[in-house]
Amino acid sequence: MGNYVGKPVKRREDARFLKGAGTYTDDIKLRKMTQSAFVRSPYAHAKILNIDTSEAKKAEGVVAVFTAQDGCGEFGVPCGWQVDFKNGETMREPKHPLLAKDKIRHVGEAVAIVIAESLELARDAAELVSVDYEELPAVTDPKKAMDKDAPLVHDDWKDNAAFDWCIGNDRAEVEAALEKAHHVTEMEFRNQRLAPNAMEPRSYIADYDVNGDKWTLYTSTQNPHLIRLLMCAFALGIPEQKVRVVSKDVGGGFGSKVYHYTEECLVTWASKEIGRPVKWTSDRSEAFLTDAQGRDHVVKSKMGFDKDGKIVAHLTDEYCAMGAYLSTFAPAIPTYLHGTLFQGVYTTPLIHLNVTAPFTHTVPVDAYRGAGRPEATYLLERIVSKGAREMGIDPTEIRFKNFIPPFDGVEQEGYQTQVALQYDSGNYEGVLKKGLEMLGYEDFRKEQSEARKNGKLIGVGFSTYIEGCGIAPSAVVGALGARAGLYEVGQVRVQPTGKVSVFTGSHSHGQGHETVFAQFVADKLGIPMDDIEIEHGDTDQVAFGMGTYGSRSLSVGGSAIMKSIDKILEKGAKIAAHKLEAAEEDLDYAEGKWTVKGTDKSVSFGDVSLTAYVPHDYPEGLEPGLDFSSFYDPANFTYPFGTHIAVVEVDADTGRVMLNRFIAVDDVGNIMNPMIVDGQIHGGVAQGVGQALLEEVVYDEGGQMITGSYMDYAMPRADDLPMIETANTVTPCPHNPLGVKGAGEAGTIGSTPAVVNAVVDALAHLGVTDIQMPLKPQTVWKAMQN
Repeated sequence: MGNYVGKPVKRREDARFLKGAGTYTDDIKLRKMTQSAFVRSPYAHAKILNIDTSEAKKAEGVVAVFTAQDGCGEFGVPCGWQVDFKNGETMREPKHPLLAKDKIRHVGEAVAIVIAESLELARDAAELVSVDYEELPAVTDPKKAMDKDAPLVHDDWKDNAAFDWCIGNDRAEVEAALEKAHHVTEMEFRNQRLAPNAMEPRSYIADYDVNGDKWTLYTSTQNPHLIRLLMCAFALGIPEQKVRVVSKDVGGGFGSKVYHYTEECLVTWASKEIGRPVKWTSDRSEAFLTDAQGRDHVVKSKMGFDKDGKIVAHLTDEYCAMGAYLSTFAPAIPTYLHGTLFQGVYTTPLIHLNVTAPFTHTVPVDAYRGAGRPEATYLLERIVSKGAREMGIDPTEIRFKNFIPPFDGVEQEGYQTQVALQYDSGNYEGVLKKGLEMLGYEDFRKEQSEARKNGKLIGVGFSTYIEGCGIAPSAVVGALGARAGLYEVGQVRVQPTGKVSVFTGSHSHGQGHETVFAQFVADKLGIPMDDIEIEHGDTDQVAFGMGTYGSRSLSVGGSAIMKSIDKILEKGAKIAAHKLEAAEEDLDYAEGKWTVKGTDKSVSFGDVSLTAYVPHDYPEGLEPGLDFSSFYDPANFTYPFGTHIAVVEVDADTGRVMLNRFIAVDDVGNIMNPMIVDGQIHGGVAQGVGQALLEEVVYDEGGQMITGSYMDYAMPRADDLPMIETANTVTPCPHNPLGVKGAGEAGTIGSTPAVVNAVVDALAHLGVTDIQMPLKPQTVWKAMQN
């Protein structure tokens, strides 16, 4: 550990944000820039009979009005992952049009774009577009979407299934084990749909340069290169070298800004049509109606135990909504990011998961913070706790009985699961033991017993989770359906003065990359952090990278940078050896200088850098310069894990849940910056608690979203959360050079079942065994009465 790694260095990027000096897409102003507004369907399912744009075209300040009939109707945004049916049938992949032409498939789907001199004029003119619809029946529930008489979302197929899929052991073998089990616990529930609600709404500006025949797209994306690839190769057919994608500061994403959206593609197309820049920024209402949403699984599960509480088998059937179209990574979420985590942290010998993924008349579903792993963890941690209570076993004891034994992935081989993956390293009992110490578990149970005598309802809930991050390697995920590689690029350019520019394909939208990346680069090179700048988010500046999602930035992006630093130091050693008249193997490198072993003869990093660019006295045959780029394709996922513990009190009169304590003990491998890790955990816990207690996207039977504003969609606030108590264990990842695992999603994955388990624990003596999320006061109160 050097001067920076492992220290709570304050985020360098915050200075500009706190001063209002950030550059978000909506802040950008271009010469002759126009503004756009969309005409969106008020129906979930309808035929489009006629669109009349004549009045809108005559309105003040209108530059253009386009519908699908005006040339953009031939284009559609692609899906980036393919999951075929179990019987071999190819995944059903309907065209996702930039503008709906003949039929509407969800509320908010766009039918026209109005471009004007100002946003106000564009919105006024949009109201003048007249659309005649014939409303049709809709289906929004993923299980009901598979009913024989369910309305079809797409008429090309006989039912609404996009695909079905399974993983694990043979189903018959699992069913037979359940038949023989001493005890079987069953659960049925819906992991409700969530809206991502990034602080900054989506925003795009497309600028076509007629002289250079080149487009520049400014976009609030997590993934600039992927957007360029999808738009050029699959959507619009533009030569890739003619498109520059720029994503400067981004105000949060949580997965929702990974995907290629129709609006992003349409403004790019329109900018050439009118010969001027076109801008669109979503308002909050549009965000509810159009941002890809998360979760929405209908689950039926059985878990079998022997007489001692050891798990013998686990069988699950799920209906996982895709929404009206397949979003960029949507098919991967209930399959390879969900089913492959069904082992959890337990030695379950037999597992089978069956997934049916139907289209519904709703906004498309894709990755939302955690992406498939929160859904897997919620099921496992709820059913294990429910089984423990049914068998009269303490919820911590049943976990200790079933934990995978500790392994480091070096001396002890990685753990091979029943669901394809091999875990890298872990000590699952260690994090639970640490959490119990922080809680004071025995004392809590005594306090709970006394409280119940006085009518006070308090409870504790546990969640011991694992997640897969840094999805890889590319060859494996390609075989599993990915239509892109999942490597990362890192370029390290040393300037003649010894200052360093780092170019990364990872993208920051709140994670603190400009700080953390500079920390380990500074330590590795032995130079001050102030001598290092981190660049990202511009496809003309950075080599092709894969962006940020799945807690991959440090484990994949950071590892790519480390490979380039190794190359810098290897070449630097050759130059230093020449200058010191010594052999390379006789040199040590530390604190920013090469030293001849056993002497005080040394040469600094800055001197070597200058020599590389002014090669007057230089090793023969060595090319000038000190600038290297590397691609890193991981050998495996990384597997962070942890224990989350919630302590709640339930108001006996109203059913309101108060979260009194929250303990998060996480193992994210080596920690570069503990302050930033804690911040990631805090934010994730807030979102996980939000799902447990407050958040839910609700559609009525006609497909109308009835939670389309903050008046109806409840978000967690400061007074909903206690001070979050964090701690860590450190089990390094054995297969990447930083030994890191990822921290961005851990809080969301572990927290939700901990809170629900705590509420059920508080009410268990009243006969409550399960409550459907979100645990709003009226829901909890009804459970208490029943």
